[in-house]
Amino acid sequence: MGSSAAIEAGAAQAVHAATRAGPLRDAIALTKPGITKLVTITAAVGFALGALEGAWSAWRLVALAGATLAGTALAAAGANALNQVAERKADARMPRTRERPIPAGRLSPAQGLAVALCCSFAGLAVLALFVGPAPATLAAATILLYIAAYTPAKQVTMLSTVIGAVPGALPTLIGFAGAKPEAGVAALASPAAWALFLVLFAWQMPHFLAIAWMHREGYACAGFRVLSVGDESGARTAWVSFIWTGALVAATLLAPLATPAVSGWLALPAAALLGGLFLRTAARFVRSRTRQRARALFLLSILHLPVYLAALTLDGLLTTLVFGAGGGG
Repeated sequence: MGSSAAIEAGAAQAVHAATRAGPLRDAIALTKPGITKLVTITAAVGFALGALEGAWSAWRLVALAGATLAGTALAAAGANALNQVAERKADARMPRTRERPIPAGRLSPAQGLAVALCCSFAGLAVLALFVGPAPATLAAATILLYIAAYTPAKQVTMLSTVIGAVPGALPTLIGFAGAKPEAGVAALASPAAWALFLVLFAWQMPHFLAIAWMHREGYACAGFRVLSVGDESGARTAWVSFIWTGALVAATLLAPLATPAVSGWLALPAAALLGGLFLRTAARFVRSRTRQRARALFLLSILHLPVYLAALTLDGLLTTLVFGAGGGG
C-alpha cells in the first residue's frame, strides 16, 4: 500500500510538473530558439571582429560581450515572438507551422504579446543601459523592420525576402557597435562592419529560397507571396538562388579584405572552398529542381555560415595574437 501510494504521488507530481512546464516550454518556442541562437552567434562574430581592433581589460571585455549578446538575444526573441503573434492566422493554415503555440491554442495571442514585449523591452534596456545607445538603436530598428516591414510584406510582394534580409543581417552591426561603445554610431563607419553585414544579407537568400521551394504549397495556403509560390517549374527560384549564392561567395571573399583584424590566411581559403561547394550545389538545383536538390542547398547553407564565421573569427584571433590589434590590415 505504501509503495503504491508513493507511486501514485510521484505520478501526480510528474503530471503537475509537466502541466506547469507546458506554458514555459511554449513561451520559449514562441521566441524561435534556433533563430535566436543564430542571431546571437552572428552578433558575437560582429563583436569579436570589432573588439579585435582595440585593447581591452579582461573584465571589461567579458562584461561588455555578455551584455551585448544577452541584449541581442532578448531583442531577437522578442521580435520572433511578435512575428508569431502577427502571423498566427497564416501559421494555422500551414502544415509546417500550425502546431506553433498560438495557432495550436496552447497560448493566447495576449499571452504571446506579453512574452514578446517583455523580451523586446528587456533586450533594448540591457543594450541601452550596459552597452550604449548605438547598439540599442540598431536593435530597435531590427525589431521594427522585422515586424512593421518584413512581416506584412510577405503577403504583398515577392521582394519580402530581400526586405527581411535587412533585419536578419543587422545583428552583426549590433555586435560590432557593442564592441565600440565609446565610438557610438561612428563605429558603423568601419568597412569591416558592413562587409560582415553583406555576408549575412546574401546568405539568407539561398537559405530561405530553398526552404520556400520545399514548402511552397504551405506558403501558398498561408497567402504568402514568396518567390516559389506560382513558380511551377522552379526555374525562377533556382536561378535566383544561384545568383544570390554567387553574391554570397563574393561577400565572403570581400569580408577578410575589409577587416583590419583579419589577415585572410584562413578566412580566404575557407571562403573559396565553402563558396565552391555552395555554388556547385546551387547549380545542381538549377539543373534539377527537386525537393532533394533544394534540401541539399538548405543543408549546405546551415553548414556554410557557422564554418565560415568560425574561420573568419579564428583568423582574426590568431592574426591579433601574432601582429597585435588591427595587425591584419
